[in-house]
Amino acid sequence: MSIEKNIQTVKDFFTAIGRGDKEALLALVAEDFEWIIPGKDWPLAGTYRGHAGLADLLETASRSMETSTEPREFVAQGDRVLVVGFASGKVKITNKPFEDDWIFSITVRDGRLASIREYVDTQALARASQMDASGPT
Repeated sequence: MSIEKNIQTVKDFFTAIGRGDKEALLALVAEDFEWIIPGKDWPLAGTYRGHAGLADLLETASRSMETSTEPREFVAQGDRVLVVGFASGKVKITNKPFEDDWIFSITVRDGRLASIREYVDTQALARASQMDASGPT
């Protein structure tokens, strides 16, 4: 596929995330899809595989966080699309806010997302996920 089509596929993916359209998201990812989110001590860290993994990630995100994601720049070469963006929100259980500048490295294969590797501010997200000694604020 062309670089332009790969970028459009990635933009369609972010649009579907923004709408909460799980059916569109599943249509845009390969069966063997893999999404790696680095870190520990925050709800979404881990590796998610396949359609079931994506559905699990979306459910965990919905249950544990309120977030607004803004992809700001798309840079592509071959089958790779880098997306530079910003997210803000809060972790529900702690009610603590976060701000996160991020980069997603996305591989597109045959018109579908094959993999996502996030590069995020894991410290900010872990801080927002930590309980205070007195419990949730």
